[in-house]
Amino acid sequence: MIFNLLISATVIKKLNDKHGVTREEVEECFYNRTKGLLEDTREVNKTKPPTMWFIAETNDGRLLKVVFIELSNRKYEVKTCYEPNTNEVKIYGKFA
Repeated sequence: MIFNLLISATVIKKLNDKHGVTREEVEECFYNRTKGLLEDTREVNKTKPPTMWFIAETNDGRLLKVVFIELSNRKYEVKTCYEPNTNEVKIYGKFA
């Protein structure tokens, strides 16, 4: 399966500087995802199309939360990606 990931220069900078996440790690998470997707329904994060997220491992076993918008079939705009907190891991494990 091939994914077309759009990541703005601003987001790439934030991923690198704030979260220590590379574009390659984001791509690995898309390919390594084994569970479903969850929608971010918080009012402040509502978008059209909806903001979605999942948690997956990189090829090196690093657990990351990926937040994105699906623009079209397998074309995604990445909003952020970072190491999830304990609560996010529990939510994903319960509902995904």
